[in-house]
Amino acid sequence: MGRPVIAPSLLACDFAHVGREIDKVLSAGADVIHVDVMDGHFVTNLSMGPPVVKAIRKYTDGVLDVHIMVTDPAYYIERFAEVGADNITFHIEATDDAATLVERLKGLGLGAGVSLRPGTPAAAVSEVVEAVDLVLVMTVEPGYGGQEFMDDMLDKISEIRGMLRPDQRLEVDGGIDAQTIVKCARAGADTFVAGSNIFRADDVDQAIGALKQAVSNN
Repeated sequence: MGRPVIAPSLLACDFAHVGREIDKVLSAGADVIHVDVMDGHFVTNLSMGPPVVKAIRKYTDGVLDVHIMVTDPAYYIERFAEVGADNITFHIEATDDAATLVERLKGLGLGAGVSLRPGTPAAAVSEVVEAVDLVLVMTVEPGYGGQEFMDDMLDKISEIRGMLRPDQRLEVDGGIDAQTIVKCARAGADTFVAGSNIFRADDVDQAIGALKQAVSNN
């Protein structure tokens, strides 16, 4: 497993001051910026698109981890690559040809990730698990922030960890705080997306520090 990575989700930030919010979390020790893209179809919520990611890319050199929760990931891959995504993670449920999408991402020089909804079994990613850089296990239903962590996802995290090489990342997203991050780390996760717990904290430095400390003490 790689060193733990903390990835604040911009979905929970103050969008009136996105640049300030990015600076705040990066200076507090965040490793990457997680960008949740929703099309209003694959999930009911609607969030940012390529123009927003392009503006973020112009503002920061931080790593942009773009999670596309869309019904047609094939349509969006080049669009987000063009505006500066470093890694794109698509949902296994949204495609019948995950292998081709991974090949396209690799051809564009991007990190390739695949994600699973809570109801999707670990076996669903078996076709591409050897080729991706990252597997993202949703620990809440995708679509909006602030949900409660689903403990029954821990077995899936452990199962997927057993499918991965040491150089491949295992990311979790949903309800991550100083308590649930420990459960996920023990199950095998090494990359942790947190939104509300970071951006809505009274002290962002303390919030990120607590997550890092919790993992280091595991």
